[in-house]
Amino acid sequence: MKVPAHSSAIQAASPGRIEFIGNHTDYNGGQVLGVALNLQVSVTGIPRSDNLLYFTSEGMEHAYEGTLTEISPLKGEQAWANYPLGVIHVLREAGLPLLRGFNLAFSSDLPVGAGLSSSAAIELATLEAVCAIEGITLNRKEKVLLAQRAENTFVGVPCGILDQAVSCFGKKDHLVRIDCATLRFETVPLPPGLHFWIFNTHLKHGLIDSLYSTRHAECRQALSMVQKRRPDLEHLAHAGLEDLSCLDPVPVLRKRAEHVIREQGRVVACVEALETGDLKRVGDLLFESHESSRKLFENSIPELDTFVGLLSPLRNRGVIGARLSGGGFGGAVMALVDESFTEREAQSVIADYRRRHPQSPEPGCLHVLTGEGSRRIS
Repeated sequence: MKVPAHSSAIQAASPGRIEFIGNHTDYNGGQVLGVALNLQVSVTGIPRSDNLLYFTSEGMEHAYEGTLTEISPLKGEQAWANYPLGVIHVLREAGLPLLRGFNLAFSSDLPVGAGLSSSAAIELATLEAVCAIEGITLNRKEKVLLAQRAENTFVGVPCGILDQAVSCFGKKDHLVRIDCATLRFETVPLPPGLHFWIFNTHLKHGLIDSLYSTRHAECRQALSMVQKRRPDLEHLAHAGLEDLSCLDPVPVLRKRAEHVIREQGRVVACVEALETGDLKRVGDLLFESHESSRKLFENSIPELDTFVGLLSPLRNRGVIGARLSGGGFGGAVMALVDESFTEREAQSVIADYRRRHPQSPEPGCLHVLTGEGSRRIS
């Protein structure tokens, strides 16, 4: 397909995100804290005079070619295009006018498969670019809901709202706090001098093919059983531990529900600790969150546990806390650190990890800072 030159190029960007704390609470109606990164997906959009679509992406050999009127999910080497296609699909479903085709060229400095949600960043960057091309005005909440709908209904991942909300509402030197039951979004200031390190196992983080969907179903089942005693209960995260005795005959559901309820409490406690500057308490909560993910939600893996175990003794050398970040079943560990934790310490952790997992993929580490949310650049 010929790519026409055009002077009205639109540039937009959306950041990756770290799930700070609140593992699998989002689709259970709980609260979650996330942080937008200084790494992002960028897109250049060019309007066309016809109804054709042409998408390219750095690192992807195969471009996507199609039309506005014939959009369906893709498989194989072009499956990466499902994220921008899903956005276009839900915009049209919502009755928003897309009057012409366009070319979209994506680039990114986000590592794929590390639990940093490059998919949500693609969706939000696409929304920013397409809305600018078509003159569509949406508020941030509307963008978040459309992007989530694209991933749920078109891509087929039953994710909660965390990824899209943090990518959209992110703010430098802040966390994003999301109440997933009321869809309330606010930012929480971070104390100065904090950094993040991402320790990547480079093990596959494929949510569609993983046990993410199984955990989602287990939580729904647990809620349904608890609701027989508490019909007023709308969300699993709002249950109390005393409500879980009905799950005793199904221990696996009890564990999943207990994780969600305790994790909800950790989110609230973490905000309180940040407000008072109690970073030791924040670190304790991060380590507790990982242990709960390991034992109760069972979405960790030995390699993630190794990274957390190596970081825990370094609390007197700059590490504040660490936990798996994202859906789990691979991906990465987030470490919250102060400025005394250096590249040297990070590389020492990597070396120890290699010795313990010599047959695993080569691990990596990445130093990241907070960043701004999705936006049109020009």
